[in-house]
Amino acid sequence: MTEAGRRGASETEAECRGASETEAGTLAGWALGLTLDAVPARARLAAIRHLLDGFGCAVAGGPHAAPAVEVALGLGGPPEATVIGTRHRVGAPAAALANGTLVHALDFDDTHAGGLVHATAPVLPAAFAVGEETGASGGEVLVAALAGYEAICRLGAAVPHGFHARGLHATSACGVLAAALVAARLYGLTPPQAVHALGIAGSQAGGLLEFLSTGADTKRLHPGLAAHAGILAARLARAGATGPGTVLEGEHGLYGALLGRAGVRPAAGLGEVWEVSRITIKPYPACQLLHAALDAAATLGTPDAVESVVAEVHPDAAAIVCGPGKERPRTSYEAKFSLPWSVAAMLLDGEVSVRTYERVERPEVVALAGRITHEVVGSPGVAADQPGLLRVSCAGGRQVTGQVARSSGGPDDPAVDELVRRKALANGLPAAMIGALRRLEELPEVTTLMAGLAAGQERP
Repeated sequence: MTEAGRRGASETEAECRGASETEAGTLAGWALGLTLDAVPARARLAAIRHLLDGFGCAVAGGPHAAPAVEVALGLGGPPEATVIGTRHRVGAPAAALANGTLVHALDFDDTHAGGLVHATAPVLPAAFAVGEETGASGGEVLVAALAGYEAICRLGAAVPHGFHARGLHATSACGVLAAALVAARLYGLTPPQAVHALGIAGSQAGGLLEFLSTGADTKRLHPGLAAHAGILAARLARAGATGPGTVLEGEHGLYGALLGRAGVRPAAGLGEVWEVSRITIKPYPACQLLHAALDAAATLGTPDAVESVVAEVHPDAAAIVCGPGKERPRTSYEAKFSLPWSVAAMLLDGEVSVRTYERVERPEVVALAGRITHEVVGSPGVAADQPGLLRVSCAGGRQVTGQVARSSGGPDDPAVDELVRRKALANGLPAAMIGALRRLEELPEVTTLMAGLAAGQERP
């Protein structure tokens, strides 16, 4: 070997050693070495549950994700992956852009309370787009998705409410790195390449919450943009582009640059604690931070002559789902982030469904929402796992209280699997697709599964 060759080999070895000592190196090494045998049954079943729920949300979200689907079809590319709801196959990054937006379009997709992230929205589109592209088996896609779930949940939970407090959407900021890790696994990247992919993805981390002030629906796009960028990051790393191994804990890394909190280390406990088993399924197509209040309202039925309502709200939730103007949302998407409007709809209708948000101008809902106020109450734990309590004053001085310990649909909810099944069917996911997804790890490849979904769900 020449002297230059020896220097190059030495530099590569040093780079590998340095990368493996970083948080990204730890995460990448664990993800690339993960096998299904090492995953507890509860975690495997949880991942399948959330992928199933995500596909149902994507099928129902079609009318609300039309711009992303149109752009993805326009981007075209080689026929690598399916755009859900169509028979069209486009380049994997383009498919991920559409499918991530579809999963999140109704804000009906799952939430990891600790990280306040929608875990499936960026993970599913990356896993199935690259899985189709590479001809991966169902088991390989499931392992990649498990790696993505653990990544996005840990990245968010390392700084509880930290991204949202700075006006950033944690799903977007953390999801792009999770998608890059999913793609790195399915592309068969080496550990150093996977670290580079994470480093490259970190430069795409973002997602502004300014939509909360305007009623815009940019949030719908965030998971699709994250999945698209994550796949590109993995491809760039495979082609030789490099990214900083200290993308997570570095002074100008994810937490240092975006939150001013360098040194955060989210990779502890990988393979010991499975965060995928701590994700909540949404029974309502609205922000998770108001679900406890909706469940509390549901315990009351439809009380007559409601004069006023006071909702107890976690301080981290108040800034997002409460406040001036929330009682009169301008768009259906804005209503999904309004506790007073959503609770008013529940009290009047006895339910909150996809159809609830189709008519935000309903005068009776707006009128009652104007009589719903909130009281900030500190409680242990994170905002997405808060108790729900409503104090309702009715005509004649009658007082009633609705209360729940936490929102429904959580991992310890004994009815969660039945909730997922009923929700998926109601969202339009064919029963055959539900059965196929439950057997995901047995499928020799996922392309047939996606083709079957396309055949049964094509939109005009």
